[in-house]
Amino acid sequence: MADRTAPTCQLRLEWVYGYRGHQCRNNLYYTAAGEIVYFVAGVGVVYNTREHKQKFYLGHTDDIISLALHPERVFVATGQVGKEPYICVWDSSTIQTVSILKEVHTHGIACLAFDLDGQCLVSVGLDSKNTICVWDWKKGVTLATAPGHTDRIFDISWDLFQQSKLVSCGVKHIKFWSLCGNSLTPKRGMFGRMGELQTILCVACAREEVTYSGALNGDIYVWKGINLMRTIQGAHLSGIFSMNACEEGFATGGRDGCVRLWDLNFKPITVIDLRETDQGYKGLSVRSVCWSGDHILVGTQDSEIFEVVVHERNKPFLIMQGHCEGELWALAIHPTKPLAMTGSDDRSVRRIWSLVDHAMIARCNMEEPIRCAAVSHDGLNLALGMKDGSFTVLRVRDLTEVVHIKDRKEAIHELKYSPDGAHLAVGSNDSTVDIYGVVQRYKKVGECVASTSFITHMDWSTDSKFLQTNDGNGIRLFYRMPSGKEVTNTEEIKKVQWATWTCVLGPEVNGIWPKYSNFSNINAVDANFNNQVLVTADDYGLVKLVRYPCIRKGAKFKKYFGHSAHITNVRWSHDHQWVVTIGGADHSVFQWKFIPEKKTKETLAIAPQEMLVDSNSEESDSDQSDVPEMDSEIEQEMQLTYRRQVYKEDLPHLKEQRKEKHRVAADKKRAKGPASRVRLHFIHGYRGHDCRSNLFYTQTGEIVYHVAAVGVVYNRQQNTQHFYLGHNDDILCLGIHPLKDYVATGQVGRDSSIHIWETEFLTPLSVLKGCHQLGVCALDFSADGKRLASVGLDDNHTIVLWDWRKGEKLSAFRGSKDRVFIVKINPHMPDKLITAGVKHIKFWQKAGGGLIGKKGSMGKTETMMCAVYGWTEETVFSGTSSGDICIWRDMLMVKKVKAHDGPVFSMYALEKGFVTGGKDGLVALWDDAFERCLKTYVIKRAVLAPGSKGLLLEDNPSIRAISLGHGHMLVGTKNGEILEVDKSGPITLLVQGHMEGEVWGLATHPHLPLCATVSNDKTLRIWDLSPSHCMLAVRKLKKGGRSCCFSPDGKALALGLQDGSFLVVNADTLEDLVSFHHRKDVISDIRFSPGAGKYLAVASGDGFVDIYNMMNSKRVGVCKGSMNYITHLDWDTRGKLLQVNTAGKEQLFFEAPRGKQHTIPATEVEKIEWSTWTCVLGTSCDGIWPVVSDITDVTSACLSNDRQILATGDDLGYLKLFNYPAKGTYAKFKRYVAHSTHVTNVRWSHDDSLLVTVGGADTSLMIWSHEADGPREGWPYDSEESDVESEDDGGYDSDVTRENETSHVIKTLSSNMRPMTGVKPHLQQKEPTVDERYVEYSV
Repeated sequence: MADRTAPTCQLRLEWVYGYRGHQCRNNLYYTAAGEIVYFVAGVGVVYNTREHKQKFYLGHTDDIISLALHPERVFVATGQVGKEPYICVWDSSTIQTVSILKEVHTHGIACLAFDLDGQCLVSVGLDSKNTICVWDWKKGVTLATAPGHTDRIFDISWDLFQQSKLVSCGVKHIKFWSLCGNSLTPKRGMFGRMGELQTILCVACAREEVTYSGALNGDIYVWKGINLMRTIQGAHLSGIFSMNACEEGFATGGRDGCVRLWDLNFKPITVIDLRETDQGYKGLSVRSVCWSGDHILVGTQDSEIFEVVVHERNKPFLIMQGHCEGELWALAIHPTKPLAMTGSDDRSVRRIWSLVDHAMIARCNMEEPIRCAAVSHDGLNLALGMKDGSFTVLRVRDLTEVVHIKDRKEAIHELKYSPDGAHLAVGSNDSTVDIYGVVQRYKKVGECVASTSFITHMDWSTDSKFLQTNDGNGIRLFYRMPSGKEVTNTEEIKKVQWATWTCVLGPEVNGIWPKYSNFSNINAVDANFNNQVLVTADDYGLVKLVRYPCIRKGAKFKKYFGHSAHITNVRWSHDHQWVVTIGGADHSVFQWKFIPEKKTKETLAIAPQEMLVDSNSEESDSDQSDVPEMDSEIEQEMQLTYRRQVYKEDLPHLKEQRKEKHRVAADKKRAKGPASRVRLHFIHGYRGHDCRSNLFYTQTGEIVYHVAAVGVVYNRQQNTQHFYLGHNDDILCLGIHPLKDYVATGQVGRDSSIHIWETEFLTPLSVLKGCHQLGVCALDFSADGKRLASVGLDDNHTIVLWDWRKGEKLSAFRGSKDRVFIVKINPHMPDKLITAGVKHIKFWQKAGGGLIGKKGSMGKTETMMCAVYGWTEETVFSGTSSGDICIWRDMLMVKKVKAHDGPVFSMYALEKGFVTGGKDGLVALWDDAFERCLKTYVIKRAVLAPGSKGLLLEDNPSIRAISLGHGHMLVGTKNGEILEVDKSGPITLLVQGHMEGEVWGLATHPHLPLCATVSNDKTLRIWDLSPSHCMLAVRKLKKGGRSCCFSPDGKALALGLQDGSFLVVNADTLEDLVSFHHRKDVISDIRFSPGAGKYLAVASGDGFVDIYNMMNSKRVGVCKGSMNYITHLDWDTRGKLLQVNTAGKEQLFFEAPRGKQHTIPATEVEKIEWSTWTCVLGTSCDGIWPVVSDITDVTSACLSNDRQILATGDDLGYLKLFNYPAKGTYAKFKRYVAHSTHVTNVRWSHDDSLLVTVGGADTSLMIWSHEADGPREGWPYDSEESDVESEDDGGYDSDVTRENETSHVIKTLSSNMRPMTGVKPHLQQKEPTVDERYVEYSV
């Protein structure tokens, strides 16, 4: 079977032919090292003319359209186009990113300029307002923004002689700006009578408030302040595109092809007319000029760069050329020489490029746009396919014409000579392939007509007897040559050997396509048979290397950036040393050096930009690849989704939509709110099943962790808890400040928030929002505590670096398409950090407002579960899913150590050594180099200390968190347990909760402070509600549990299970008393009759309630008639009548024990005395349903034993207290947030002193103390009372309603008291002349 791993060979960008001259200006400069910096496509190029070498900046993702050089001439700023464009500031000597500036502009960045001291950078956007932004580029923050102009701005410049002054110009305007504080204030230039109002294309500032600007008509306007002082007419014959200020004076360049030099007072020095030089031509247009000493750089509209020596100005040196504007499609490689031929819509064969000398050696122009090319196998002839349906054959040696033939009306898309040189196949847009005889002077000898769409690709067989084609419909066809007869015999085709493989369809290249893609986004491929590798070019500007053959879809690849848009063609050189690619819209030619497998290791450090562009696929499958099989625990975690159907932040909007319902209810008297309240007292649970490294000692020796939506601070000596209740949804991560007194927690949410809070007073210090979606999955403080790094759960796992005290985002960037598990800030250098996760580890460097990330080089791909920094800034240790510890130095993995059997989930760094914990349940203590394991601790029931607050469910539980402090070690397990390990060996269980799986079953003991819970984790647990707060007993079940209930005497406990069976067990020993299995669906509720508990009612998901006589253990009745599954059950005090609620919101009544259904009027139901009330339907509890009840359900209810307070839990995680009965609609309540998702059950203790709740997915058991109402001040985050906020009221007093609806907006009078038409005299404008009406807009 074919290898589906990514190839081990590589490509390295070696040369780029071209320069972006069209639609750009002022983009060509000398650096301090005398190199030339410019851009083409998405690449910043630094060209050393002396050594004839190029370096490349590859930090952009789309076309670069603007460039500015720092005053020190080392740093370069480049701006790109795109939906969310950004600016990169980079070092021209090292090609490293220094800063990334983003999130201000849209569409693109048109202009850039540094100020005199290089501290500030100004940018102009391509949005409708042409927004101007001033940046502190080193910090990556904006200093000021302002709308630039309603029309396009073409240039902007700092006044180098007046601080905080700028000048911008564009379509029919020039503006003079003042920067004061964070305000940019413009003054429009006054043209007056000195010159006509016209488009200004470029600008430069001089001393004494003088500004020079180049106009569309070729004049230079001289400004004093904001007033036009004089005009230098006829400076150029047409538009002046570029103006460059230097120590010697000024240089200007225009559409007339001239460069003019001026002194510091703008008096002419000399004129250089490039059209009249040896290299000149008619139509040459100058777009960029740079004057430095006796050298002048000139960039032209047609993508040429000239260097002119002033004393030899008539002999300019052409140092770079590329194709002109127009799409570039044609590419052919010479069969025996290192030459490439290209042809474009600019009607030129540009010609022949030497791949050794990196130069163009020949050129000729054609009359029609060129769409494809091919060189004969003897290298003598070059065939060109034209857009008009013709093709031309030229002699390669002198580019003279051999023949010109036009047999088709539509474009020729592909040409191929046969290997024997006898025939030329010509594929056209009209779905045919014509075969021409070469020796017969290209007489047509055959036609291939089976295709139904335009021909896209062709290949000949090695014996020249067969031709395969691909067409626009994604169909692969075969023809016998030269007749063109179609071949349909698959057995015959299987035996054919192909001379080349450039087709995108076929079994050998299936792997180039993602699993669910169409067959249109890969434009070209070419196979290297010798090295068994295939190169592809696609619509997204990516060049990819894939193994050849690649039989199955989704093969792994290496990808390379550079082209900004679709790559139209790709070919290997004749000796496979190079790959040549051409860009359609960027019309550039890229030459890539091929580095075979054996040389890859030697070239790892060839250039600093390489690691930016060489990466494995993020989309291909892992089966039969280099990714090891994923651990079941990690795979389970990867499948978790934190999306909510309704987020709590949606509620105000939903309520607003339903205001009409509020007002309908306003006329009715609403039930009063309760006089008592509850306070969160204790939580059993710890979130370990999908989190890691979320457990720490505080400064005072308490333990901080999280469960559900609560941050918990636990005092292990007093066995008490305090709570941070600022979150409203699941907390997924926790980080602790270096001083151990502040904690950061991140939650789930549409706009996820991060809270930084004190562990002593439990008050928030900062709340960070607006950057993460869906959730925050990882957090880490810097060593100085000033910064905080966070990672989101969005598709790109966005990384944000915060100044958390200011609430200021310092930097942000897309982290990875794959899940990120951990983020760590370098303790030695806070501008560096690492992230690790599925199939990757990345090393990040802060760059202004962005982050530059590089993947760690690890060979075989591994999933990283944890990471810490070591003793130096370059050293990192990471734990893998296979149980290894990887040791990294400067992004290279230098060593692997086997540490655990199974994933290493947690790692903690000591001053001298490390502690690790894994799925195998071992805690290992290591030396400082991971060379020796000093000690291991085994988490077993046998070593639990007597003071433990519960029972260990299983030996060797999977360890998810480790932390050290105060002479002990904290260990958090996947099973929801927190243990404290003494270094001498004893282990104390401190906190315990249910494992992963929803918790639904909850019952309180009828006489004792005990409760029972059952869960999908297949356990039954008994909890002590007294101050000892511990788990007293546990029993494993064969199936998950859904419901439970104590018998009236408390001696028996009934359990309803997920598979439709139920058990009755001894409440003391938890041993079986009786069991039944009469139903197939879940037992949703179970309830003993009051008194002696003679009957047991068992409700199931299939809509039945079975009644059992517990004296003889027989089923004596079945309650039928429900249209949906049963949700709640209640007995009356006599044990004769059952009340039933269903998911269809039915309230039904059945007589026990036979189960006969009765219809009872609502007025009579109120008279019945019920033993318990846990139902959610009925007139007695109509008021518990919220305004948005069609979106969220009330899942549970329980009436206190004194029948005064009704407690409810709902789908949004709210616990509410109502007075009972809660009649009418929208009764007033008190609301509490601690559970993160649906509150599945609520129960009062036997004496009403406690309220117990369980959360479904958050797996927590919460105990609330019930107390009389008191002053609110001492109850932080206690409750939200519905009668405080009118939105929760559901109605208003009539006077309040009227006042609330009053509009205080002044209305315009319906008719004016006097006419107000006309124009004031000083605002009247004279009628424009005919010449003034037309100003050329397009530049």
